[in-house]
Amino acid sequence: MKNRKLQPLFSALLALVLISGVLMTAASCGSSAKYTVGICQLSTHDALDAATRGFIDELKKEFGDDIAFIEQNAQGQSDTCTSIINSFVTKKVDLILANATGALQAAASGTNTIPILGTSITEYGTALGIENFSGTVGGNISGTSDLAPLDQQAQMLQDLFPDAKTVALLYCSSEANSEYQVKVIREELEKRGYTCEEFAFTDSNDVTTVSAAAAAKDVIYVPTDNTAASCTGAILGSIGDTPLIAGEKGICTGCGVATLSIDYYDIGVATGKMAAKILKGEADISELPIAYAETFTKMYNPDRCKALKIDTAALEAAGFVAIETESAS
Repeated sequence: MKNRKLQPLFSALLALVLISGVLMTAASCGSSAKYTVGICQLSTHDALDAATRGFIDELKKEFGDDIAFIEQNAQGQSDTCTSIINSFVTKKVDLILANATGALQAAASGTNTIPILGTSITEYGTALGIENFSGTVGGNISGTSDLAPLDQQAQMLQDLFPDAKTVALLYCSSEANSEYQVKVIREELEKRGYTCEEFAFTDSNDVTTVSAAAAAKDVIYVPTDNTAASCTGAILGSIGDTPLIAGEKGICTGCGVATLSIDYYDIGVATGKMAAKILKGEADISELPIAYAETFTKMYNPDRCKALKIDTAALEAAGFVAIETESAS
């Protein structure tokens, strides 16, 4: 009897939820907006989230109510990126933001007419299979790169751990841009006398096992890597007392000691500025070169440094800035 009395209430609540969903969908499609931008983000982690936020903030500042966004997250699945891009093409969006390499590759395969801006892409030639990449993709693609100076990251590792002999290069083998970074930094580290060994996981399922194996080396280096960024907890739980140098702030916050990082919010803003010029007809995307970050910041994770008894006063004297962690906030 009680269930029967509650049934109308549940039905009413369900109807309300469905109506709210319809209204939210209509709002996101922005039927009254002058421009509609589709955003395909490969996965959820701090770096990609910040780039998307910077992109949206910049375009809202530029266009106000005249722009609408359709945000979709592929939750790390490349096949889902393809489906998302196909939906954007069907909706005839005015521009696509492809956040991370998997999203860019799907967008490049999905349309050669809608303008595509990539962000959080390390090296566009590697991502798109362009030999002797000149810095301009051409066609309907341009964007921003998250490539940090790998030679300076290698030097930072040496400055922090001059007595180390071996470095584990930990990354996801299915991410082409991670392989690119590992190749470059390996050369830089070997120039400095380190013996390097690669430890590649194929996806999140073997991160723990591979990270534990990497911990046998003196220091671990992780490049900007989407799978690693999504699995920092698993990495931290597997590496024990082995220090880890990260390619960007988000990974460092989760499991690293230090990083020389770009600001992902800033590259999102830079991508938004490019998008505004394209939408207003002030720039031809086929002629826009890839834009790179201009500033990089040395940062350290106070929690991890404390656990490893690393002198943070010395780090700050060397120009490192503390990352605000949960325990410090």
